[in-house]
Amino acid sequence: MGLLVLKRLMSVQQERRHIQARNFFIASVAKRKGSVCLQLANSEGGKIMGYSGLNLPEDIWSHIHSLMPLRDAARAACVSRAFRSFWRYHPNLIFRIETPDLNFIKKVDCILKNHSGIGIKSLRFESGIFYNASTSYYLDSWLQIAVTPSIEELTLEILSYNTNYFDSKYDDEYNFPCSLLSDGRGSSMRHLYLSRCSFHPTINLELRNLTRLHLAFVHITGNELGCVLSNSYALERLELNYCYGIICVKIPCLLQRLSHLEVFECRMLQVIENSAPNLGSFHFGINHVQLLLGESLQMKSLSMCYPGAVYYACAELPSNVPNLETLTIGSPHEMVDTPMLPSKFLHLKCLTISLVGMVTFSPAYDYFSLVSFLDASPSLETFFLDVSQERMGHVSIFGDSLQLRQMPEHHRHGNLQSVKITGFCSAKSLIELTCYILDNTTSLKCLTLDTTRGVSSCSTGEHNKCFPIGKMLTEANRAVLAIETFIERKVPSTVKLAVTKPCSRCHVKS
Repeated sequence: MGLLVLKRLMSVQQERRHIQARNFFIASVAKRKGSVCLQLANSEGGKIMGYSGLNLPEDIWSHIHSLMPLRDAARAACVSRAFRSFWRYHPNLIFRIETPDLNFIKKVDCILKNHSGIGIKSLRFESGIFYNASTSYYLDSWLQIAVTPSIEELTLEILSYNTNYFDSKYDDEYNFPCSLLSDGRGSSMRHLYLSRCSFHPTINLELRNLTRLHLAFVHITGNELGCVLSNSYALERLELNYCYGIICVKIPCLLQRLSHLEVFECRMLQVIENSAPNLGSFHFGINHVQLLLGESLQMKSLSMCYPGAVYYACAELPSNVPNLETLTIGSPHEMVDTPMLPSKFLHLKCLTISLVGMVTFSPAYDYFSLVSFLDASPSLETFFLDVSQERMGHVSIFGDSLQLRQMPEHHRHGNLQSVKITGFCSAKSLIELTCYILDNTTSLKCLTLDTTRGVSSCSTGEHNKCFPIGKMLTEANRAVLAIETFIERKVPSTVKLAVTKPCSRCHVKS
């Protein structure tokens, strides 16, 4: 008798484990590919076809339904009458719209009202809500429903026909209700993205779990930004784009987790002061801004784009960011030659310099002066240089074929392996730079010289079309001739030389 009881208990335990395994499998399917659940649900009872005995409690089905992608969750609500009520429990809502439509507003209003009290985790308006006086009421109402202590992500992109976002004045815009993020309602917020609105916090917001803050075309002052940052202890990424009301950005030292800072086109900005100790990457594109980086010992990646950036990088960066490993510089109007660096980038491994200019690029700029940058980077492994221009205003090697310049003291580069020059032309100083690299780099494996400005002009596809390079065809041919005359004979057998040049179809089209 005892043996039968023991067998019965073992059988029950095995059946429970089997059910648990099946439940876990279905939950995993719902999380990774919710469409499978649609095949399992019938339209009447929501029972699982082919899985007899698996009648899950309603709260379990609600949880499975919440793990499904939003589109599949909506389809499931249409397929199964039982699933229809679970639609109200889906925590992640994404709305996209390209044209203003009152019907769309009514649908969003209905969906969000049905989610009232449920607990939305993510609300995203990705393609923009067209704002005017009549939609302001709806936006306030929707945010009142969505922003609760359980929300983790909010993306609000607003479009307006009346506001000029390239002006420092914001006359007709949506004023984000900052009070919604106080009193603990924003305590679970991890990602906040606001675009094309006003954001004027007057009190310290409770955003202690915020890891990413992205503001684009947002009217906010430096002091108001400070109110946001003062309690955002968990912040890891801060992105500010086209926020014209900011004059000074101060990153406090309490942001111990901040690793990425991005600031672009904040045209009134005058000062960026960083005290965050663990900032690892910094990307900015602003002209005439004072950078107070402090002891940025953890910074590994830096990119900057504004006129004169190359000169600034040489004069200021080595001492401010001594452990830099990746540096990207964009300078559309570099008027002064690259100076000798006061100290070295001892850890720099990847250097990208873009001197892409139109007719305004200074023809007097000496490409050969970049040698000082290379000599100051003993650990450099990869060097990308883009000098694409509409027309070549420099002195051509064929107009001045006197002896090429060389550095009096040869500095051997033992780590540089890959060099690519896009927009390669017959400028004498560029030929001299290339020859210097070949003569003084013992570790070089690949040299790529692109004479077509990197536009992938030559196509081998079925349409057999080439991107027109117009007036640059003549200079591209001269660049190819310069490579054949002055470069090829210097290339060691251990180095692969790759030359991108116009094809025969380019010549026909020109």
